[in-house]
Amino acid sequence: MKKLAVLAAILVMTTVSFAVDKGGSKDIVDTAVSAGKFNTLAKALQAAGLVDALKGKGPFTVFAPTDGAFAKLPPGTLDDLLKPENKEKLTKILTYHVVAGKVMATDVMKMQSAKTMNGEDVQISTRGGKVYVNDAQVVQPDVKASNGVIHVIDTVLIPK
Repeated sequence: MKKLAVLAAILVMTTVSFAVDKGGSKDIVDTAVSAGKFNTLAKALQAAGLVDALKGKGPFTVFAPTDGAFAKLPPGTLDDLLKPENKEKLTKILTYHVVAGKVMATDVMKMQSAKTMNGEDVQISTRGGKVYVNDAQVVQPDVKASNGVIHVIDTVLIPK
């Protein structure tokens, strides 16, 4: 019985270390797509023509809203943004989620703001031990990718 428990523990540790090793080998877009909870973000990046840019060398820091975050937008908003005639507005929103450089959570927590790729700043704060970007809570920090890092957020950031 002990041998079986040791074998199971080794198998679990091997699986965990494989997942960790593999985690940073994909670029930001492929990392987000493979996570399975960023389908709406992937669709929006495609509609805005930003996939190739985020597959580029980087490094980038992406505050990535989940499918649930997009679902919190007012009804019809997402459908409207995905229309070809609204590509410029969609691009402005999506680039508001991207910061140049690889900014890990320990660094983000020391910041009060960050300049996004659309030129506007996002406000960063810590409340109750949780990190917020504007009003979006970072629910999963430091998802490593080959060309940067993803911080998962629970709300879509809307520029002013």
